[in-house]
Amino acid sequence: MQPLPVHDRSAWLVAAAAAAAIVFTGGAALGQEPARPGADARVPDLRSLIARARPSVLPVGTYSATASPRFTFRGSGFVVGDGHLLVTNAHVLPAPGEGDGSQRLAVLALTAAPGREAGDLRFATVAAMDRAHDLAVLRLDGTALPALPLGEAERVAEGQPIALMGFPAGGALGFAPVTHRGIVASVTTIALPAPTAAQLDPRALARLRAGNIEVLQLDATAYPGNSGGPVLDAESGAVVGVVNMVAVRGSRETALSAPTGITYAIALRSLRALLDEARSAPR
Repeated sequence: MQPLPVHDRSAWLVAAAAAAAIVFTGGAALGQEPARPGADARVPDLRSLIARARPSVLPVGTYSATASPRFTFRGSGFVVGDGHLLVTNAHVLPAPGEGDGSQRLAVLALTAAPGREAGDLRFATVAAMDRAHDLAVLRLDGTALPALPLGEAERVAEGQPIALMGFPAGGALGFAPVTHRGIVASVTTIALPAPTAAQLDPRALARLRAGNIEVLQLDATAYPGNSGGPVLDAESGAVVGVVNMVAVRGSRETALSAPTGITYAIALRSLRALLDEARSAPR
């Protein structure tokens, strides 16, 4: 298992990767996504879903006036709520102390034609973060952007058709959202690592009381750059998860050359409380 992209991760990601690797090791290599009856009949609806979701799925990175390029891509994110909040992974953001202090969090609101690199740069600040669940909510400056609706966590089921969106190639070919289709292969949980005595602050205790993390295993392919992007219900267009990790056969470099087609996403149960925190945070 390899989180996407490669940055410093929280401790639970290491534990989750190890646990998932035990399940994955020895399994047969997966081929192409199996055909599903009736899939072709959903193509027009999927096209409409992609058109509606594109303006809400944005490249996340840092901006520095002295850097070249000035915008450095780090991962994907999506707009929710009132159009000023953006959800991504915590590991997409710079780690504490990373950088020279001149960098600012930023996103590109893609106002140009699809496939073009130009976009409306929006600066962002961290409104709420939960590194244990690898989630972060940013507050965007400027006017409100189109937001994606959130689904109901209780209704996510195995076999449910989904589409994941993000920027798997970063800015290599210009920033344009890419969509991959699949199903929810499994709804499962992973355990949080036990905190040390020095880490037993009120937030750590609250996480322990909340129990394990619910994750979605997806029969869909994600790549470095997809981290933080939305997993959408392919029929309603509502967000049901946040792309987080991908299983790899060998080293992390094989995520591009030999993808397994198995992706993991954080379910909405872990996101809703963080969104409440972000909405109530001082501006």
